[in-house]
Amino acid sequence: MQNVGAAWLMVSFGVGPAYVALTQTASSLPFFLLAPVAGSVGDVINRRKLVLFTEIWMILAALAIALLTIGRMMSPWLLLALTFALSAGDAFEAPSWRAILPELVGKDDLAAASALNGIEFNFARAVGPALGGLVIAAAGVATAFVLNVVSFVGVLGVIAGWKRTAPKHAAPREKLAGAIVAVLRYIRFSPEIKAVMVRQGASMFCASGLLALLPSLAHGISRSASGYGFLLGVFGGGAVVGAMLLQPLRSRCSVEAVVSGGVVTVGVAMIAIGTFRTLSTLAPLMLAAGAAWICFVSLISALTQKLTPDWVRARVLAMFLLVFQGSVAAGSAFWGAVAQRIGVQSALHWAGLGAIASVGLALTFRLPNAAADLSPGLHWRIPSMVADIAAGDDPGPVLVTVEYIVPSERQAEFETLIQRYQLIRRRNGASRWEIFRDVESNDRYVEVFLVASWAEHLRQHERQTRADQELESKVRQCSLGEPNVRHLLYATGRE
Repeated sequence: MQNVGAAWLMVSFGVGPAYVALTQTASSLPFFLLAPVAGSVGDVINRRKLVLFTEIWMILAALAIALLTIGRMMSPWLLLALTFALSAGDAFEAPSWRAILPELVGKDDLAAASALNGIEFNFARAVGPALGGLVIAAAGVATAFVLNVVSFVGVLGVIAGWKRTAPKHAAPREKLAGAIVAVLRYIRFSPEIKAVMVRQGASMFCASGLLALLPSLAHGISRSASGYGFLLGVFGGGAVVGAMLLQPLRSRCSVEAVVSGGVVTVGVAMIAIGTFRTLSTLAPLMLAAGAAWICFVSLISALTQKLTPDWVRARVLAMFLLVFQGSVAAGSAFWGAVAQRIGVQSALHWAGLGAIASVGLALTFRLPNAAADLSPGLHWRIPSMVADIAAGDDPGPVLVTVEYIVPSERQAEFETLIQRYQLIRRRNGASRWEIFRDVESNDRYVEVFLVASWAEHLRQHERQTRADQELESKVRQCSLGEPNVRHLLYATGRE
């Protein structure tokens, strides 16, 4: 209802489609700007307190929008600024909000809880816009804004009453700057997550043209806000249908097939929506677009969670939102500018063609069909330190060497496996990694990696997953006996 009200209020100012599209940019841009910090904060501090703070921030921003609209003091740029402020709270909250779900339900119920969350969200997407259109038509846009303010009360009550048990860690708590570096490093050395980011970014840049240009399209067909609310309601209804169809589709088809099919369907629907001019013909197209949209968005979001271990989940989800919302923000502004030049319908045609073309990225960035077991697997022995060094203030950097004795018949297999294992070392904390072979002993290999500090190396131990352990076991099976591990601290000199 808030989004419908903001878009319709902007239309009522008599501005062009570029300004109307900027309302979506204003609501998406904070996710792009704040995501790295928001995710890192969500992994470092108490998530309950963070969510509570952001909810209070959002209710104040929503209240300002309502009061200024009632007082007839709202302007296009002020509306964009307050929409940005409201979305900034959501952007700071979203990674922690999503990461909270595994804390509320057990692993056996996580899939069902995620599905229920998707149905609830899309039911609201279906009912909210249609109800918003009716409220705006009957009582004015300010009433929709007031209802949005009231809606925060229930959320605040639930969060305030939630008693969260914070997880315990043996390693020192991460600092904010280090947490941001850690997530960037993790994504850099995770090919599957990079594929997800690239695919959803390209697809959403083009697909965002649909919702960005819809207010202008609806205003040209029906001068009443109810027409726009009706089309958005049908889109949300299609999303509910898509959520129901997702599981049957997923049981028969691969992730790649469902995601690509959803993007192509959205693209074709956009081309058709840019062609027809009546609500009766647009409604079934919006229904199909909503169903395909949610299949794509839900599956790609669930895949990101499955590809991410607990210790970095909020941060990776924040980067996912950064790419997702950044693509929506940039795409909305771009297609709004295109519509200003060549018209709304032609812009929808080109945006639809772009969405269809984005599926071609599957040739290079193919989505994985299943995720490895990323549950914690603490299997490294934590090394002891001599007392005088341990008393120091987080000494470092730390050089770790692992010496393997590999018989000649297994050396080719070992070299292949150790190169794969490099990704694990690097994404879990190593700033540098190398593998060397002894020129005087043909069967001796030495793995060397550098970690910024002793605390970061302790966190490496906590970040190991069962999938990491499985690959490490294969590496060690190539070696005769247990590898010889040494930990060396940088020698600063003594007086």
